[in-house]
Formats: sequence, structure tokens, C-alpha cells
Amino acid sequence: MAANVLDSIMLFGDSITEHGWMPGGHAQLLADRYVRKLDVINRGLGGYNSEWGLTVFKQIFATKDEQTRLPTVRLLTFWWGANDAVVEGAVQHVDILHYIDNIHMAVSLVKSSTSPYYSPKTRIILMTPPPVNVAQRPDEERSNERTKAYGVALRQLGEELEVPVFDVWTAISDRAGDKEDGLVPFLSDGLHLTAEGYKIVFDGLMSTIEANFPELMPDNLASVYPSWEEVGDEVNPRAIKPRRLDI
Repeated sequence: MAANVLDSIMLFGDSITEHGWMPGGHAQLLADRYVRKLDVINRGLGGYNSEWGLTVFKQIFATKDEQTRLPTVRLLTFWWGANDAVVEGAVQHVDILHYIDNIHMAVSLVKSSTSPYYSPKTRIILMTPPPVNVAQRPDEERSNERTKAYGVALRQLGEELEVPVFDVWTAISDRAGDKEDGLVPFLSDGLHLTAEGYKIVFDGLMSTIEANFPELMPDNLASVYPSWEEVGDEVNPRAIKPRRLDI
């Protein structure tokens, strides 16, 4: 087990989060950008919806008692909705009101002082599901307009809770020119993202962090361990200690 040295960014969502470790994925890009400053933890669960995700979240996010001896999650992203928005009757479907309730509950678990998972130092970003290109998918379970509606509802929830929302659906749709064939460079199969799609996500996340949590921008964080230039050849190696974040 790794020692408690670096705090972390936790990415929580479905397969679109899980695939974030692919070459050029947003998890990989974040890990590179935050190297030696924050660890990136990918908790993507392919095929899951927000209902199943909420159950898992209570198992993967530390309780208040556990947090005293574990690294702090400094940033948490919730990226759900792609599977919730499948057609009614499909096993993954979660109706839009229930989806919003699930996300609300997940946020409350972290932000409510009465919650056993309360973590006041954890910043949260909500992310809308990306657009769907039905021309690239043979099934009839997904609809771009239905997916968009879930994103609209999520943005409304973010406003109510005063939690920032990164609108992935709009960011990618705008780059595609609101055309189905324009989505092809960003979606590998009409649902999951290509490296180009993930680059939009990474850039949007960094902009959202800068606008809402500038203290978490990489340039504003010191490396946990000093650079070799700082250490020099006159410092006792035993004196090298990790620097804890004070944010």
C-alpha cells in the first residue's frame, strides 16, 4: 500500500470515466498535469448508472473517521448520466428525476456536515454526459436529445447546490458544429470518447477548476517533495520531508 503522502483527485463515473486512462484520456492528462502534486484516482465503472454508482460511492469514499489517516480527496468529479439516459425499460435506465436525486444525494454525502462522509476540503465538479451520435451506434436505446435533457437537469441541480458543472455535452457539440458527422472525431462508437474528445474534456475541466477552485490549479500547488535543485548536495537526505497541502 502506498504511504499517505499525496492528496488526490478522484474521478467517479461510468465507462467514459473508466476509459479516461486510455492514451490521451482525461485521467491520463490530469495525472500528467498534477504529477508530484496530486494523485489521480480513477473510479470509473463501465455499464453502471447513477443508482448503482451511489451504492458504490459509499464504499469507495472514506468516512470521516477513516479520513483522519488517509490522503484527502481535494477534487471529486461526478460524471454520470450516459447510461441513466438509455430508453425506458432498458436495464440501465434511471428516470431523470431519480438521476438528479442520486447526484444530489452523492453531493450531500460529501458536503453535509451531518453526513458520515463529510469532507469539507473536497471540491466537487459535476459533469454532464457527452452527446450521442446515433449514426455510429446500431442500437436504439440511446438518443442525443434525451441525453441532452439529463445534462440540462444536472446544470439546474448545480445551480441549486452552488456546485460547478462542466457541460461536456455542449462543449463537444459546439466543436462538432451541432452535426452528427461532426461528432465522429470525438466519439469512437457514438458514445465513448476518442483522444480528441477527451482533450475537450480535459481542457474544460481545467477551465472549470481555474474559474471555481484556482487554488487547485497545478501552478498554485507546490510539489509534495522538493525538487533536486532545492535539496542540493549539502542537505541531509534524512531531512527531506513531504510538504502537506494547506488549502
